[in-house]
Amino acid sequence: MKKVLTGNEAIARGAYEAGVKFAAAYPGTPSSEILDTIAREYEEIYAEWSPNEKVALEAAMGACFVGARALVCMKHVGVNVAADPLLTLSYTGVKGGLVLFTADDPELYSSQNEQDNRHYARFAKIPMLEPSDSQEAKEFVKLGFAMSEQFDTPVMVRSVTRISHSKTIVELKERKEGPIPIEIEKNPSKYVMLPVHGRQRHKAVEERYLKLKEFVETFPENRMEINDKRVGIVTSGISYQYTKEVFPNYSYLKLGICWPLPDKLIARFFQKVEEVFVVEELDPFLEESIKAMGFAVSKGKDSFPIRGELTPLLVEKGILADRFQPPEPIFTEKLPPRPPNLCPGCPHRGLFYVLRKRKLFVTGDIGCYTLAALPPLNTVDTCVCMGASIGNAHGISKVVSEDDRKKVVGVIGDSTFLHGGVTPLMDIGYNKGTATIIILDNHATAMTGFQEHPSTGFTIRGEPTHKVDFLELGKVLGVKNRKKVNPWNIEETEKVIAEETEKDEPSLIISEGPCVMLRKAIKEYHKPFRIDVDTCRGCRTCISLGCPAISWQTVSGDMAVTAEGKKRKGISVIEKTLCPGCGLCYQVCKFDAIIPPEGEVRYGFELV
Repeated sequence: MKKVLTGNEAIARGAYEAGVKFAAAYPGTPSSEILDTIAREYEEIYAEWSPNEKVALEAAMGACFVGARALVCMKHVGVNVAADPLLTLSYTGVKGGLVLFTADDPELYSSQNEQDNRHYARFAKIPMLEPSDSQEAKEFVKLGFAMSEQFDTPVMVRSVTRISHSKTIVELKERKEGPIPIEIEKNPSKYVMLPVHGRQRHKAVEERYLKLKEFVETFPENRMEINDKRVGIVTSGISYQYTKEVFPNYSYLKLGICWPLPDKLIARFFQKVEEVFVVEELDPFLEESIKAMGFAVSKGKDSFPIRGELTPLLVEKGILADRFQPPEPIFTEKLPPRPPNLCPGCPHRGLFYVLRKRKLFVTGDIGCYTLAALPPLNTVDTCVCMGASIGNAHGISKVVSEDDRKKVVGVIGDSTFLHGGVTPLMDIGYNKGTATIIILDNHATAMTGFQEHPSTGFTIRGEPTHKVDFLELGKVLGVKNRKKVNPWNIEETEKVIAEETEKDEPSLIISEGPCVMLRKAIKEYHKPFRIDVDTCRGCRTCISLGCPAISWQTVSGDMAVTAEGKKRKGISVIEKTLCPGCGLCYQVCKFDAIIPPEGEVRYGFELV
């Protein structure tokens, strides 16, 4: 049976066919759909959204230590969070197979950096497989589990956005249970990394690496395609697809394993072709390793960009150089810009309006709300990694003057707080900090697809479970001042922020309002507001909210004067098909030009 699958769906299918028993992840584009697919389609696999990637890997390690095959998935920056257990897992090895799937994000479509995670395989001295389509993604997961058990090692499988989200045909096979019985066995010399044990395990790591070096020389997914011998291209992953599309007649060394590299196979390839190009995304990982072997590379990163995604066009330009003929442009006219924006009715918009109005310095975090750094809100002043907003705010508050301290707040999403914000908030409570922290609780991991987390009250499969209470958690972490606000109510929100930032103690504010895109969970949307064209002064205050439902329209002639005789250059317009009726614009209008729908004006929305 064959089916068209995305790379992520194929990864999930590979886990199923490989007999995986345990799968854990923290959602993050471009990897999120793997666990979603497993939870939805494969009941044989236990699946969970873990609070962060470190916890996901540690739980998967526990499962593999007793013989179960375990899969852990994350985006590229998630491996930074999981690096602590990963580097020691290389020492302990496994019992049941363990595959760590990392999805890199060249071009930073939804990330804060575009790091190349191939370096982690070399750093940890573990193998990394790199598929080039969905069929290989499925098969490489299965190969990864077999390699993991054969060599007593975790195995990484690396994808990129284009592999994870593109679709190709996949041949489906039946599930086969893992070969190792699941049972608890004591083995402290292998799994307890005291120095005395670690020294011996390091020796095992180095011996394993030598065995892997021999294995990759005959690994069938490292394959030569000898055609035109004038040019040979060493490549892997999606870069193979781009290059093969443009130059189908060149010779290729396609590497299914990008670490460790097959030195002897590479040497044979160099003997068969006249000159060699290395085509790869991001860092010159393959190129530098090949040059270190003593081989001369004719074209590498001097011809291809070191940042961003490759494309067939970029590959063609890099290889042809002066002979490249650019194609005719698809669009002859410049398209209007479409910057990213918070959704109409978003609960974060009102909060950031208040923060901007009060001219506060806002340490931000990873999530939808990072968009508040862009015009017209222009409110987020730092954004580094998950949880850094709280640590940043604490550090700033410890070194600035008393007046400046009152101008600093940290903002962090609900899922992000549970991922990386609990410990820095504990730091504030323990070290007598004074920072004001705002948790933006929209009841979902919204940016990556509305996944559940420990504060939603539901598991990945929708089962009711314990729900973390942010106010109670703040209390036990040492924060005495704790308030909850409705972010659509501007007056209430501003009052609480003004009070809490004045205090000489830490404060925790929960800005609670459901994501407006949680359509099945929203109790009731309100009717859209409208603009009174006779009253609108064209002051643009409502425009400054950045709501996509509100636009600006220039006027002339009789329309350039209000009913009260006031001149204006334009008016605001509310698109009723976009307006969910949250009430923010009604509150900020200074001239009563925004007309509420019939009935009582309500600020925001409630969950069912």
